[in-house]
Amino acid sequence: MTTNEVATRGFAAASSAYERGRPDYPPAVIAALASDLRIRPGTRLLDLATGTGKLARRFTGVAEVIGVDPAAEMCLEFARLQPGVPVIRGNAETLPLAAGSMDAALVGTAFHWFDGPVALRELHRVLRPGARLGLVWLQRDETVDWVAELVRLVDTYRPPDARRFAETPWQSAFEDDAGAALFTPLESREFPFAFEVDRATAVARTASTSFVAALPPERRQEVLDRVAGFLDAHPSTRDRATIALPHRAEVFWSVRRDA
Repeated sequence: MTTNEVATRGFAAASSAYERGRPDYPPAVIAALASDLRIRPGTRLLDLATGTGKLARRFTGVAEVIGVDPAAEMCLEFARLQPGVPVIRGNAETLPLAAGSMDAALVGTAFHWFDGPVALRELHRVLRPGARLGLVWLQRDETVDWVAELVRLVDTYRPPDARRFAETPWQSAFEDDAGAALFTPLESREFPFAFEVDRATAVARTASTSFVAALPPERRQEVLDRVAGFLDAHPSTRDRATIALPHRAEVFWSVRRDA
């Protein structure tokens, strides 16, 4: 089983933009995940689709973290930023970990890219009985008019096979009979927050998007120039040294059944 091609090419090309342009996980989200997943000193924690380790590094002072990501470039950036923290190249559908070796698992802004049923079977395999799985997405808040307008601009470049969290029926993997036998029903929380950035970082947020990073260089520069022009012209963002990008953190968690 292979990772979605848009995700593979895009995230491989965007490791530095991802680190700069993606928001950090807010303290309230980290506290919720630590509580819901029962992350304590010594917890063996898998951070799946770890990217540059933005989520993993929030737990390295407590848990025994291991990162897994399919992109070699992301693994290299992870290792540069978190020297000494294990990171392994691998897919959600074929996890390079022993059965029952993890006490908890996290997936940050990525589960919608997976083959959900296959990934759940693998997560069930590597988690010990009673271990917990957390899923979190950091999403631009499209209920804000100018953010929705910006997203629509960027989405004109999105190919049909580029998945979005809000448009992907990822929950069905937990709700069908096979998934329900492996994990308890999802519970959820939501946290609004603002990502305070300068203008270059606001553009890097778009550059970190998988399908934008996967575009040919001329087309990628075109969309980034259009985003910069939008920010320069829109009344909500022009003439501002910093921009507060409205986001929502959507957090889900479930418990591994002893199936």
